[in-house]
Amino acid sequence: MTRVLVTGATGRLGGAVLPVLVGAGLEVRAASRRPHPGGADAGAARPGARAGNGAAAGEGRPAVAAEERLPAAQGRGPEWVVADLATGAGLAAAVAGADTVVHLASAPYKGRYTERVDVDGTRLLLEAARGAGVGHVLHLSIIGVDRVPWGYFRAKLRAEREVRTAGLPWTILRAAQFHGLVDDALSAMARLPVMAADRGVTTQPVDVADVAERVLALLRAGPSRAVEEFAGPEVLAMDEAVRQWQRARGARRPVLPVRLPGALGRAFRAGHLTTAARPAGTVTFADYLARTPRR
Repeated sequence: MTRVLVTGATGRLGGAVLPVLVGAGLEVRAASRRPHPGGADAGAARPGARAGNGAAAGEGRPAVAAEERLPAAQGRGPEWVVADLATGAGLAAAVAGADTVVHLASAPYKGRYTERVDVDGTRLLLEAARGAGVGHVLHLSIIGVDRVPWGYFRAKLRAEREVRTAGLPWTILRAAQFHGLVDDALSAMARLPVMAADRGVTTQPVDVADVAERVLALLRAGPSRAVEEFAGPEVLAMDEAVRQWQRARGARRPVLPVRLPGALGRAFRAGHLTTAARPAGTVTFADYLARTPRR
């Protein structure tokens, strides 16, 4: 493993993965849908590349530019390239010379566009990787994609099938919801007079730094042709997650007990967003809240 292509490099998880891989001494190529503002070499578009869409898997919010988070002593960052999963433009150039692909890119909750990026785009990436002789594809997915009847989760499951049947050595890492995603959701809910929580729903949020370290460990181990689940160190009932968030953020809102309806509510109450798999992350939701400023 010498050169690693990372898709979804400007997303929340990508911003954590890049410095971990570079810090481990790997030669990292970071793909994003637009030219990166890091300079002529860092952000130069490949011939034929066009802007498209795609964010870190599981979340649609961009993160701080990854190279700004690299240790100053490292003295180097990733090579930035432009590639569009929705159209396939730039993918062949992005994978050329890479022996490993870390596929983080996703376009959650965007209807047909999610299909174009997460399913069709994954297929296009895999075709390019096969043509380039890539020896390992590590694909980031989500815990519960095979059990939760949600459109985005179904798209992620179809993307997994593309990975498993592409004829390339592979590893699939299903991560739990990131702390930042839960934080964002509760911040949005706190704009209302009350905050609602189904106490039967459990979550097991994970820190992106822990996921990034797990990605590195799986790359070092080589392709497993297996699906691994990875979550945070503790399972929280949603009402407890809300209360932890309120205490940390100084928010005073009544917590209204609700019961999520339908098949989605049943899946959440059945614990399908959690896992007993080990290893697990080390950073709890409370730890994350304590170190993260109020928004």
